[in-house]
Amino acid sequence: MARFEDLPPFFWDTSSDHGVQPPLTDRAVGQAERLLDVTLPDSLLDLLRNQNGGQVSDSRNAFPTTLPTSWSADHVPFDSVVGIGHRERTLSILDSPYLVDEWGLPTAVVLVSGDGHFWIGLDYRTCGRHGEPSVAWFDADDNSELALAPDFRSFLMGLTCAREFESERSDG
Repeated sequence: MARFEDLPPFFWDTSSDHGVQPPLTDRAVGQAERLLDVTLPDSLLDLLRNQNGGQVSDSRNAFPTTLPTSWSADHVPFDSVVGIGHRERTLSILDSPYLVDEWGLPTAVVLVSGDGHFWIGLDYRTCGRHGEPSVAWFDADDNSELALAPDFRSFLMGLTCAREFESERSDG
């Protein structure tokens, strides 16, 4: 497992600019936190200051689970991160209020990845809007959720390669 400090340079799939917002500024962070009425985790902001959203490298595109989800028996996908910004036709953390309402998700959630049928989000329900949120999987199709990590930094540290799960299945 990589150290947190080593993640950002090797975290992103730099061959694609899909989902990348303009470089993150302190002003954009302040506007986002006011709009969402939350304090975003420093670990997320550090990651987005390196690259403001986009595709995740293959080495960090899955998070292991101890319980099955509609996606898999042992992991959930994490192939992209939404950034903070207003780039046309690009999802943003700023879209969270609309998406949460559209997909019937808990209101105290800020979405960081997903496609509509499932989302990975910062869950502020326990910590309050200005605490350190946990990270959870939300399945809009079957109205289920699964806690993934106690905070975003721990979530990042737990990311791994989805191919590892495929090779474990073929080995076993």
